[in-house]
Amino acid sequence: MIEQSEKRVAGPVIRLHSGDNVVIARTDVAIGTRVDAEDFVSRSQVAAGYKIAARAIRQGEPIRKYNVVIGFAATDIPAGTLVHGHNVEFRDFDRDYAHGRDYRAVELLPSSQRATFQGIVRADGSVATRNYIGILSTVNCSATVVHKIAEWFTPERLAEYPNVDGVVAFSHSIGCGMEMSGEPMQLLRCTMAGYARHANLAAALIVGLGCERNQLQGLLDQEGMGANSRLHTFVMQESGGTRKTIEAGIETVKALLPRANDVSHGTVDASHLKIGLQCGGSDGFSSISANPALGAAMDILVRHGGTAILSETPEVYGVEHTLTCRAASRAVGEKLVDRIRWWKEEYSVGRDVQINGKVSPGNQVGGLANIFEKSIGSSMKGGTTPLMEVYRYAQPVTQNGLVFMDTPGFDPVSATGQIAGGANLIAFTTGRGSMFGAKPVPSIKLATNTAMYRRLSEDMDLNCGAILDGDATIDSMGQAIFDALLETASGKRTRSELLGLGDHEFVPWQIGIMS
Repeated sequence: MIEQSEKRVAGPVIRLHSGDNVVIARTDVAIGTRVDAEDFVSRSQVAAGYKIAARAIRQGEPIRKYNVVIGFAATDIPAGTLVHGHNVEFRDFDRDYAHGRDYRAVELLPSSQRATFQGIVRADGSVATRNYIGILSTVNCSATVVHKIAEWFTPERLAEYPNVDGVVAFSHSIGCGMEMSGEPMQLLRCTMAGYARHANLAAALIVGLGCERNQLQGLLDQEGMGANSRLHTFVMQESGGTRKTIEAGIETVKALLPRANDVSHGTVDASHLKIGLQCGGSDGFSSISANPALGAAMDILVRHGGTAILSETPEVYGVEHTLTCRAASRAVGEKLVDRIRWWKEEYSVGRDVQINGKVSPGNQVGGLANIFEKSIGSSMKGGTTPLMEVYRYAQPVTQNGLVFMDTPGFDPVSATGQIAGGANLIAFTTGRGSMFGAKPVPSIKLATNTAMYRRLSEDMDLNCGAILDGDATIDSMGQAIFDALLETASGKRTRSELLGLGDHEFVPWQIGIMS
C-alpha cells in the first residue's frame, strides 16, 4: 500500500514521503522563493498542486512521489525546478506484484457495534438508499419513448406519492448495429439487468423497438428475468407505435405508484452499504486530501461490514502492485493483473488513451504529469484494507470489503458498471470540479481544495481542502465522510440531487464493432 504517515507541510510545500525527490507546492510558489525545510530556492514559477524537484535529479533517474515511481527524468533537473510532463518521461517498468504478501484479515466490528442508517429493506433482503421507478430502453430507437414516459411524472404529479423519489429513464446509444452475440451484447444486457434488479428501483419497465439486435426476449433469457409485478415490458412494434407505447407506459407507472409508495425506512447496519468510488477532474491535491480521506472512510466502512468498490482500471495502472500485495489470495491478485494486461495488450494497443500515459488536459493543468501519478491518488480511494475480489464490468458484487471492478476511467461509464453491480451510493472526489449525478443512487461530491469548493459550492458536498488548510486530518475527514455517507443513505439529499443531476449518466460500456 502507499504509505502516508510521513506527510508534512513545510511552509509553501508539502513533503509526502522521506524517499521522494519531489515536493508539492501547497500554494503558488514564485521564482526565488526560499524553502528552508528542503534547502532549495525555487527556480520556477510553480502553481499550487504542482511538483518541485527537492534535490538535483539526474537524467534517467526515477521520479518518486509517495516513494512510488511516477516516471523518469527526461533531462537533468536542478533542485527547485518545476517537475511536470515537459521533463518527465513516461515508460513502463517492472513491478513486484507479491500476491497476498501483505494480506491481513480485517477485524470486523460485532453487529451490535456497527453504525446504522435508515434504509428501505426490499422483499429479497437487499437494502435501498432511494426509491425510484425506472424505465429502460433496449436500444437507442426506444430512447425517446422511455424519456417521454418518465417526463410525464412531474413533481406535481408525484406529490401524492412522497415516498417515491421519482420516475427516471435509462436510455443509451447502442442496442443495434452491433455484434449480436459475444461480450459486447452480454455486457449491455448484464448492465441493463443490474439496473432493472437494483434495490433502488421499486419497479422497472423495459421498452424495446422490436427489430433491434438487443432483442427484449434475448435480454430476459440471458439474465434469467421474466415479466412480473416488479418488471414490465413493452415492444413498440407490437404496442401500436410511439404514442400508444408512451400512453401504455404512463398507465403502467400510474398503477405501480401506490405500491412503490408503500414503503418505510428502517434501521439497518452499515454492512448493507455498497459504495462505488469515483474520481474525476483530478488535480495535484487529489492524492493529498480527498482521495486518502475517502480511503480512510472506506477503512471504517469495511470494519463495519460494508463494501467499497474501487474501479477505473486505467487509473490504478502503475500502482496495481499496491493492491495485489494485499489481495486475499494469489487468484484474486492475478485477476487484477489479467485485466491490466488485457487493457495494455489487447484493448488499447496504439491508442492515445489514458492507460498509455496521456491524462486529460484538465488533469495536466491540475498538476498531474501522467497516468502513473494520477493512479497514486486514484488507488487511495480504496483505503488500506485487503483486496477481497475482482469483478468484471457490471457483474453483481456479492463480496463484502474492498473489491475491484474492471471499468474504464470515464466516470459515467465506470459508475454505470458499479451501480449495475449493486452500488447503492457513489462517493466522487474531484479537484477541478466535476459535475456528476448518478440516478438511481445518490452521489456525494468531495472537493480536494478549498478554492474550488468555494467557487463551486452548489455542486460540492464536503471540503477535503480543510486537510491542506491545516483544519482537519485525513482521519478526521475520513470520519466526516463516513458520517455523511450514512446521512445520505438515510435520505439526506446531496448537492447533485438538489440540482437534478443524474438523468443522463446511464452510459453502458460500449465495446466491440459497430456496423
